[in-house]
Amino acid sequence: MPAYAYAILVAGWLLWMTPFALIKRSRNPAKHIDRRARWGVVIVAIGYSLLWQGKFWLRHPQSWQIIFAIVFFALGILLSWTSTRALGRQWRIDAGLSSDHELIMAGPYRFVRHPIYTSMLCVLLATGFVVAPLPLFLLAIVVFVFGTEIRVRIEDKLLASQFGETFHQYQQNVPAYIPFLK
Repeated sequence: MPAYAYAILVAGWLLWMTPFALIKRSRNPAKHIDRRARWGVVIVAIGYSLLWQGKFWLRHPQSWQIIFAIVFFALGILLSWTSTRALGRQWRIDAGLSSDHELIMAGPYRFVRHPIYTSMLCVLLATGFVVAPLPLFLLAIVVFVFGTEIRVRIEDKLLASQFGETFHQYQQNVPAYIPFLK
C-alpha cells in the first residue's frame, strides 16, 4: 500500500479519536447502566477488525477510493468532534443514564439520534475503501450494523424510560444513525 494511503488512515483515525480522549467525563455515576450494550461494542469491534483481514499491505487503492476515504474520514471527524461537544460530560462508553441526564437534541443530534455511531460508520467506510477487499468490506458493514443496532435499541429504551413522550416524538422524527433512514 502506498505511503500516502497509510498517512490518510493514521491521520483519519487519530483525528477521529481525539475528542473521545479529550472529553471530561461526568463525575456523576450512571444510575441506570445496561451492560448488554457491551455486546454491541464487541460486535462493532469485530466489524472493524474484519477490514484488516485481507492482505491490506498489498492493496493499491484507486484514486476514487482514496477520495471516498478522505470524504468519509472528514464526515466522521466532524461528527465525532461536534457530537462529543454536544454531549459534554454525558458521554460514556456504557449505555447509561445519570440522575442529571439531559436529552440532547441540538447540534448533530438534530439530524440523527446517535451521531457518534454515524461517525463510527463513516470511519469504517473510510477505512474499508482503502484496506479491505469487497467481500470483507461488505461483511464488516453488516457486522458493524448488527452491533450498532444492539447499542441503539438499548440506548433508545433507556432514553425512553427517562424522557417518555419527549423521546418518543424525537425518535419518530429523527433517524437513529443513518440520515434519511428511519
